[in-house]
Amino acid sequence: MSLLHRLISSISAFAVLAVIHLSVSPLTPAFAQSVPQNREQMRLSFSPIVKRAAPAVVNVYATRMISQRPRSPFGNDPFFRRFFGEPAPGSRAPRQRETSSLGSGVIVDPSGIVVTNNHVIKDASTIKVVLADKREFEAEIMLKDERTDLAILRIDLDGRREIFPYLEFADSDAVEVGDLVLAIGNPFGVGQTVTSGIVSALARTRVGVTDYQFFIQTDAAINPGNSGGALVDVEGDLVGINTAIFSRSGGSNGIGFAIPSNMVNVVVAASDMGDIVKRPWLGATFQPVSSDIADSLGLDLPRGALVTGIFDDGPFDKAGIRVGDLLVRMEGNRLSDPDELGYRLATRRLGDEVSFVVRRGNKRIRFNLIMEAPPETVPRDEQLLKGRTPLTGATIANLSPALAQEIGSFKNSGVIVLSVEPGSPAARYRFRSGDLILELNGREVKSADQLARRARRAGSVWRFKLDRDGRVIRFSVGG
Repeated sequence: MSLLHRLISSISAFAVLAVIHLSVSPLTPAFAQSVPQNREQMRLSFSPIVKRAAPAVVNVYATRMISQRPRSPFGNDPFFRRFFGEPAPGSRAPRQRETSSLGSGVIVDPSGIVVTNNHVIKDASTIKVVLADKREFEAEIMLKDERTDLAILRIDLDGRREIFPYLEFADSDAVEVGDLVLAIGNPFGVGQTVTSGIVSALARTRVGVTDYQFFIQTDAAINPGNSGGALVDVEGDLVGINTAIFSRSGGSNGIGFAIPSNMVNVVVAASDMGDIVKRPWLGATFQPVSSDIADSLGLDLPRGALVTGIFDDGPFDKAGIRVGDLLVRMEGNRLSDPDELGYRLATRRLGDEVSFVVRRGNKRIRFNLIMEAPPETVPRDEQLLKGRTPLTGATIANLSPALAQEIGSFKNSGVIVLSVEPGSPAARYRFRSGDLILELNGREVKSADQLARRARRAGSVWRFKLDRDGRVIRFSVGG
């Protein structure tokens, strides 16, 4: 038995002893044999794991330029803010100021591929990677995926060849609550730090930091600066990328969250194919199962993903799945809710064959699907609207399943607002990214080009109907 395995056995024995000693005495021989017997066993530590894993964990320094506008005596005057939508007359031009942020990263390939969090390098003009041995390198962005809050960097070797220390991926689906883990990163910029703990929970949702709500929770101390660092198992393999903490003070409260390694692995693989992560698409919408729905379906527990919509000619439609069917398993994994389904889908590659189980009434239907990308059913036709309209400053596009997946929209068709320029008329009239424009002046909007033409010809009154996060909103401008 290796020293590490003996250490784990000793720790487990002490944990059991602490609980059972309250009610069982004297100790049975089985427990006595598990207690460390000599000085060598008492000296066991995590040092071998750290020596293996720590060289692959790096510091990531991101530098960005921000605009800082000098204060103006009119700066807080609502009159100027409302009617000009721009700096008050007489105010000076904004100054550019350099700011930097510090995070962590993990080398996952000997060629110098680094994984970190997207929020660590967001809007960065330059990125520097500092290795554990203090060497510094410039890095370029290979891929940014806001939906998972992951970014893939490549260390710039300027034509040189070098082999870097790296971590191999563990199977995060094999991780269990209670497993020992180590968190490695650079908290508060004090330098590389290692903390230990256990896996406190799996499949944590409603954390609110990525679109895919499925995290490994750990009580290993994670603090600001640990973002993008490694969560490793007792073999020294990567089980997650530390991403967020639950804290009221800004420090560690023993509740940290890591993106599972199976998700990270897919994003790393996608970085070789381009700058966009293409994920499988089922062509359906889902909702969680409430207690009332569970009762109506005759379920013992409220779990699964209830099919609420089917896209024509999509994978589920071709497989014969109907609205009202309950998706209960994927690849043998019991599905607790649509969040888990989304995570499981995001960890599969295009072209994989995946098995599903659907419950319909008292029947269970098993079927296999080849994972395919969502289609680009219509040209995007992205347009930045100009002129004298309430939509001026908004970038609109035709929505398709492919674009919907990229931006995280639950709709698959229509005309959507992709972005809104700060200070523009569209911003002042409170249009938002993700708004789906349904009607203009009582007429249905069918394409981005049609909306642009109608907005320019509307005259002095614009009556809008839009879908915002599933709510229909109507309002008028002018008149």
